[in-house]
Amino acid sequence: MIATEPPQSAPLAALDRRTLFKAGAFGIGLVGLQGTLHAASRGFSHGVASGEPGVDKVLLWTRFVGDQSTALEFQLSETLDFATPVSGGSAIAQPENDWCAKAWADGLRAGTWYYYRFVAPDGSMSDIGRTKTLPEGPTEKFRMAVFSCSNIGFGWFNAYAHAAAANEFDCAFHLGDYFYEYAPGTYPSANEVAPGRTVWPPQELVHLADYRARFAAYRSDPDLRRLHQVYPLISVWDDHETANDSWEGGAENHQPASEGEWSVRKAAAIKAYREWMPVSDESWASYEIGDLATLFRLETRLTARAEQFSYGKILAGTTKPEEAMAALSAFKDGAWRDPSRELLGMAQQGWLADGMRQSAGAGKRWQVLVQQVLMGSVATATSLIDALPDDLPGYIRQRILSGALASEAGLPLNMDAWDGYPMAREKVLAAALNANANLVSLAGDTHNAWAFDLDLDGEPVGVEFGGHSVTSPGFESYLPFLKADTVESATVERNKQLRWMDSSRRGYMAVELTPDSATSEYRFVSSVKERGAGVNATKRISSPHGTRVLDVG
Repeated sequence: MIATEPPQSAPLAALDRRTLFKAGAFGIGLVGLQGTLHAASRGFSHGVASGEPGVDKVLLWTRFVGDQSTALEFQLSETLDFATPVSGGSAIAQPENDWCAKAWADGLRAGTWYYYRFVAPDGSMSDIGRTKTLPEGPTEKFRMAVFSCSNIGFGWFNAYAHAAAANEFDCAFHLGDYFYEYAPGTYPSANEVAPGRTVWPPQELVHLADYRARFAAYRSDPDLRRLHQVYPLISVWDDHETANDSWEGGAENHQPASEGEWSVRKAAAIKAYREWMPVSDESWASYEIGDLATLFRLETRLTARAEQFSYGKILAGTTKPEEAMAALSAFKDGAWRDPSRELLGMAQQGWLADGMRQSAGAGKRWQVLVQQVLMGSVATATSLIDALPDDLPGYIRQRILSGALASEAGLPLNMDAWDGYPMAREKVLAAALNANANLVSLAGDTHNAWAFDLDLDGEPVGVEFGGHSVTSPGFESYLPFLKADTVESATVERNKQLRWMDSSRRGYMAVELTPDSATSEYRFVSSVKERGAGVNATKRISSPHGTRVLDVG
């Protein structure tokens, strides 16, 4: 329990139905009304947020809709009554930034909780938020709530609600897919949408106004709004903040003929993200956690990523198993290991290598990658083919059989992860070894929970905690005819780096760093279809410092 946290009844503005209406937000069951409410909102419309914490500063965010650009005052205090503000300044809410206002509060004390608020010229006030600076010097513990893949259509954000109420974290992380760009009825399909969770706007996101409207819809969710209110956030975008399977020059879900130039869509998505999120304009950044760790926030999507490989293209024209295997073998020995294919790019790779070396050289215990996609390698378990039912739809059977063929050829399942860029991954792992780092990777994207030992040619490098989704479905939706434990045991047996996985439950990770260990407690909510469903199961996995492997227990 954090001593400075007020009880839920204290004047951190209650996110009740009346408050939500006043703020232009949407209470339980009202998400389908976003367009009308958003257009009519005035004043402080979407609460407050903070992010990019440092030892002496933090970035503050709010949104204030006015008739013209408005100068807001912000105040920070160590007490809820704001009797003695310790820092303050101004931020401008203007239509050019969709009325979102951000400002740095600096001159703060390290490792300290603060309350903050914004005040408009008419005297109206925002919600009261709570934030914390990073520690300096000897640090015995740092705790993080880690999220990814929150698709509002699939259900309620119970993971956010649980983490906010748990009141035991120094910071929250979001590893991407903060929202999804699809039109309603696409993903999820119309018959999969949870009651009351239809999202605005009613079309796929392509233009700046579309991305802004989707942010407004998501940020009106009371549980997400509460999470932002009580913790500083460090966040990275993944693909769905722009379009599915995005890369530097395009995306699987972008069609230039009908949706225009990719560079225009990408720029619109980035602008909206940086308006609505408590993030800096730096694509990558590091954060020092006293003498305990350095966190490296990476960008693996839009800056330098080469286009993903497609097994469909690799196998195109093959009609016999031997032809398919020959094509896969040629691919494995050729294009797959092309050293020119980038995920980070030279500038970011050099920055990361230097940062890991400096961090380890300074005696910091952990070097942590805060990033989007799995580094651990995963191939399809070919033994699952024997469990396929006879009446399985053809497209699913074909997808599984293609994955099994790739597995037999020694190739991975997911070409959108680091598995699709093996030489780029080797550069990072080699840099970690050269730095004598104790590497911990935090990743999202897959909707399932994972724990990996990371090695380079058999030499231990570090570990990875792969987080499950807030709401987006995992393997249980693609392989409903197989029991979860069957999928999990077969997949772990097939993949030597993989020590544990969960293939069917939603939730978040509670990650704790101490001088002696790095631990993830995977927390699973009982449901996403009913708001308020709590955590009903956990799994704790640690890595003792210096071992660079997991103790699964």
